[in-house]
Amino acid sequence: MKRLIFATHNHYKIQEIQTAIGDELKIITLQEVGIFIDIPEPHPTLEENASEKTRTIYELTKKNCFGEDSGLEVHALNGAPGVLSARYAGNQKIPEDNIRKLLKEMNGMADRAARFRTVISLWWQGQEYQFEGICEGTIISLPCGAGGFGYDPVFMPSGSKLTFAQMDLAKKNIFSHRRKAADQLVLFLQRCIDPEGDI
Repeated sequence: MKRLIFATHNHYKIQEIQTAIGDELKIITLQEVGIFIDIPEPHPTLEENASEKTRTIYELTKKNCFGEDSGLEVHALNGAPGVLSARYAGNQKIPEDNIRKLLKEMNGMADRAARFRTVISLWWQGQEYQFEGICEGTIISLPCGAGGFGYDPVFMPSGSKLTFAQMDLAKKNIFSHRRKAADQLVLFLQRCIDPEGDI
């Protein structure tokens, strides 16, 4: 099985990506390669932050790797929280606080349209490639469901009557922005890698 380093410490993202790609690719965590630093996200776009993560890990390992950045973009809030999704209510990154702030700011708004967007940055053979996944949906008025992470309890993807937090990973991956980006990553690697070779 092919192996590739994933530039994140977020075990939820690791689980989602590994579930999304199945047995096409084995994700190697940062812990498994002895990296415990907190990778910065200093940029104003998901694309730049994803690149920052990938470059950081490549410089440390000199191995092909990938990273991602994801954000919730709410139409009525002009795309906020966007790149600040994890820190919307402060640098402590507490999901419940972020949800409370989001719902307070959207109180009384008729326009509940939102989307999750993921950008994956792959460092491959000395060059960067990026893949985007988008999931359209709406923000509901009260959290519902105990699964998932982040804003999942208040995000209902288009075409579903359940929030992400009410779905198991298999169901979530039918709609998931992260799955859509991961599918493009896997397709790219399938085209590039010798079936008998190694990453």
